[in-house]
Amino acid sequence: MRYMLLFHYAEEARESIGEEAMAAGMRAFASYTATLEQAGVLVSGQVLRPSTNATTLTLVDGEPRIQDGPFADTREQLGGVVIIDVPHLDAALEWARQAPPLSWGSVEIRPGAVHTEAGVWVPS
Repeated sequence: MRYMLLFHYAEEARESIGEEAMAAGMRAFASYTATLEQAGVLVSGQVLRPSTNATTLTLVDGEPRIQDGPFADTREQLGGVVIIDVPHLDAALEWARQAPPLSWGSVEIRPGAVHTEAGVWVPS
């Protein structure tokens, strides 16, 4: 079954984090994804650009409204995702426990559905 690990953490400028901490975080992510890959569970991953690059589409009175930036007004933003293919939620939780963003934010685990049958989403 596929699970998406969504990494939420406070956005900070590279300068405020510091080069040493930034490099350590990048090494931690590289090690984590290499471990997922070696275990054969990594489907894909994506680091997201800062939320200031986001565009959000909503409907207001039936009309589309385009808003610069993320929809959520919060200190933490979605910073990246990893999709893994594991047998069950407990396995997904174990991989999420190893995710570097858990040290500075949260990891949301959400099961995926990749297709529909008769209009109903079917788990991957």
